[in-house]
Amino acid sequence: MPKAGKTSRIVVVGTGAVGSSFAYACFIKGLCHELILIDANEEKAKGDAMDLNHGLPFAGSAMTIRTGDYSDCEDADIVVLTAGANQAPGETRLDLVEKNTRIFESIIDSVMKSGFNGIFIVATNPVDVLSYVTWKYSGLPSERVIGSGTILDTARFRYLLGQAYQVDTRNVHAYIIGEHGDTELPVWSLTDIGRRSIDQYLAEGKGPSKQELDDLFVQVRDAAYHIIQAKGATFYGIGMGLVRLTQALLEDENSIHTVSCLARGEYGLKDVYIGLPAILNQDGVREVVELRLNEEETRKLHHSADVISQVIRRG
Repeated sequence: MPKAGKTSRIVVVGTGAVGSSFAYACFIKGLCHELILIDANEEKAKGDAMDLNHGLPFAGSAMTIRTGDYSDCEDADIVVLTAGANQAPGETRLDLVEKNTRIFESIIDSVMKSGFNGIFIVATNPVDVLSYVTWKYSGLPSERVIGSGTILDTARFRYLLGQAYQVDTRNVHAYIIGEHGDTELPVWSLTDIGRRSIDQYLAEGKGPSKQELDDLFVQVRDAAYHIIQAKGATFYGIGMGLVRLTQALLEDENSIHTVSCLARGEYGLKDVYIGLPAILNQDGVREVVELRLNEEETRKLHHSADVISQVIRRG
């Protein structure tokens, strides 16, 4: 729950599969006092608000849930952006750039006209590019514009490693960084299971082989394609991930998450939003955590940043 004595407000822009999944997870967690839903399809937003409100008798805490408009963003602590075109089967996240950039121009303009001065969380793909777009269009400090980045990729990575080593995923320490997309990379050199490195397991012949670990990463990288092929979209995992980021911000946690944030010299990168471990608190991104990557990981991260930068420059 939010801190006592402060009324917290979250506005969700876009109540499609991701937005409604986030709203539901937010409701279950009792994460804020006011949850406001905005969508171009006003009837859809009204239906979601009604449906959620009917669950209040079963909830653990009181919450005001309603539809609204962009004027409601003025007093919002966090605006979560999930609106935009979805990734179709066979389409990459970067294929969505032009249409979703146009949508975001209008949305961000409307949000900022309200007098909003909180934190943006961007979930719409391509999330790294659209986080950069949100920062530029909004005029807010970069620490208050945060993309969901590789939080879901990292969660998938930890889950599959936990399955492979038969260890609770909460005892798996691992990151996926870079683009939320085809050029993302695992930080194998710093991955450990219960404080024992992957290299130790490999040297002792315990657990998956090197090839099996490489295949595991491919499963992580391509997970969205398989889910989209099977059911049309991914939304439960990212909905939970967005709630985790929101909680870290509202509760001033100073916890570390692999979000899309502005690189300002860290890892030798500049003027690009990209998935990196960062400390989050009530002010947004407190700082980017610089890991000691090996040479191959550094090269792959720079390649990933170059891909994102090229897309931003084309836009």
